[in-house]
Amino acid sequence: MPELLAYAKSKHVKVWLWAHWRDVDRQMNEAFPLYERWGVVGVKVDFMNRDDQWMVDFYHRVARLAAEHHLMVDFHGAYKPTGMRRTYPNVLTRESVMGLEYNKWSARITPDHNVMLAFTRMLAGPMDYTPGGFRNATPAEFVPRNRFPMVMGTRAHQTALFVVFESPFEMVADDPEAYAGQKELAFLRAVPASWDETRVLNGKVGDYITIGRRSGKEWFVGSITGSHAEDIDVPLEFLPPGDFIAEIYSDAPDSGDNPTHSVMREEKVNRTMTLKAHLVSGGGEAIRIRPAK
Repeated sequence: MPELLAYAKSKHVKVWLWAHWRDVDRQMNEAFPLYERWGVVGVKVDFMNRDDQWMVDFYHRVARLAAEHHLMVDFHGAYKPTGMRRTYPNVLTRESVMGLEYNKWSARITPDHNVMLAFTRMLAGPMDYTPGGFRNATPAEFVPRNRFPMVMGTRAHQTALFVVFESPFEMVADDPEAYAGQKELAFLRAVPASWDETRVLNGKVGDYITIGRRSGKEWFVGSITGSHAEDIDVPLEFLPPGDFIAEIYSDAPDSGDNPTHSVMREEKVNRTMTLKAHLVSGGGEAIRIRPAK
């Protein structure tokens, strides 16, 4: 571990460690001080899968001790949020969601499911859904598999999830080769994991949703649709006065049949404008808006 951490530091990368909750319960009094000395910044605690009184107390013990040793926490395999991050702000996120990993063994993670999460689970707080699957497939083509897992919905849909879904400790779910050479990688590099402001720009429960989030002087906008194609308006009245450049990653005309296809364009925009988007079935659109120079 010291060798790995030294290498990460040389690349300006900070390290979280992933652990089974039973090991954390047995050894956290020794492990957390050691992690702090090593320079580890957080722990991902997993596989609890229950919410009885003993386990709820375990969450609080972990959060409290982790805070004492300057460690952030991600509870994976977790029960639903109950507000404990107000007491322990070092608890950045938790799973408590049927996320993208289910594509390895089921066909339950549909675009309709993703849209509904924005109106249900997201109301309770940040969720460790692990978006960003780039092996996109239509529902007819989709096959659950552990190796090179597929995801339903378009490339633009998966890209937009980084804005629609909130998690201060975010990740990309696919293997590195899936992103190599893809134009969306520029968006993934730029999109923040924490936000200064959030606006819901449009939506219909179960059908589609558009969310805008601000970080500093930049805005990011994500739109996703379920199984029905949608034509949506994205009003830009949330922008301050002045000119901006919008980098727009959207469905290609043939994305309904070829969901890995997408298009990127740039437009000069301002707060008086409304962008129009056509989202195919299972589609999406991701926009980065930055001040014009």
